[in-house]
Amino acid sequence: MTLPSSMRHVDLPSFGGPEVMAFTSGPLPQPKPGEILVQVEAVGVNRPDVAQRQGNYPPPKDASPILGLEVAGKVVALGEGVEDFAIGDEVCGLANGGAYAEYCTLPAGQALRFPRGYDAVKAAAVPETFFTVWANLFQMAGLTEGESVLIHGGSSGIGTTAIQLAKAFGATVYTTAGSAEKCAACEKIGATRAINYKTEDFVEVVQQLTEGQGVDVILDMIGAAYFEKNIAALAKDGCLSMIAFLGGRVAENVNLAPIMVKRLTITGSTMRPRTAEEKRAIRDELLSQVWPLLEAGTVAPVIHAVMPFDQVVDAHRLMESSSHIGKIVLKVR
Repeated sequence: MTLPSSMRHVDLPSFGGPEVMAFTSGPLPQPKPGEILVQVEAVGVNRPDVAQRQGNYPPPKDASPILGLEVAGKVVALGEGVEDFAIGDEVCGLANGGAYAEYCTLPAGQALRFPRGYDAVKAAAVPETFFTVWANLFQMAGLTEGESVLIHGGSSGIGTTAIQLAKAFGATVYTTAGSAEKCAACEKIGATRAINYKTEDFVEVVQQLTEGQGVDVILDMIGAAYFEKNIAALAKDGCLSMIAFLGGRVAENVNLAPIMVKRLTITGSTMRPRTAEEKRAIRDELLSQVWPLLEAGTVAPVIHAVMPFDQVVDAHRLMESSSHIGKIVLKVR
């Protein structure tokens, strides 16, 4: 296959609002040992992209400075030592950066073939949220069948993924969202009860729903603003898993005593700094535990909007508005 020497990609000449992004041309990336080169067909838009654009989420030293962590397309070149994939394979995966482009390198250990029946747009809506939810909700927080979970931000890409996976693996799911429409959408995909945080106190509702016991696990992307309330909503031996700080990083004047009294575990992680081996382990569990559910239609990415690549600025504005329900995908070709 003859490949071009250059490609079109989104440039970030400075940090700031969505309008700082611009299109430019640059050299085609070359796959390193253990990597594949993907001709990009679709990319997912995620909160980390917004944070990087704002200057709040710098890429690792060895990562592409180009935005984008979630990609789907066709394999067009193989790096040394890659045996699991072949030229022409349709793959999606978790990139270390560089997805907002016509071509993107992808570590083979973070790539997965499209679930059966999926096209590029649907496949591009899977990796970032499914890697994140699997690692934080199941591997780290240990959510199991018969337990209860509270998922904040239920209408987000992370939230809609977490609701479905938790339900599929036998948990009772509660969630928070900011409107009646979003709450209805959450309940439609598996939440037993969606709590409108603008009109209800989620701690009071959770205590009522669990007869005063609290929930076993909370998946939180709010941070400081919810920290003390999350502790109050957890059951004994419960776990708070934190994945973002949309409501602040520093919790002040918090009573820590309930952590000891209720024997709580507080954990959290970000995906990007994880090692290649850690990401491969998550990938392998997704293939064995979750890909069958995707192929059976038991779970599926919720896609709010599919936008042309040229509308990347509008896509980021939509993400920042928080008016969407589910994923935002850019169609590159």
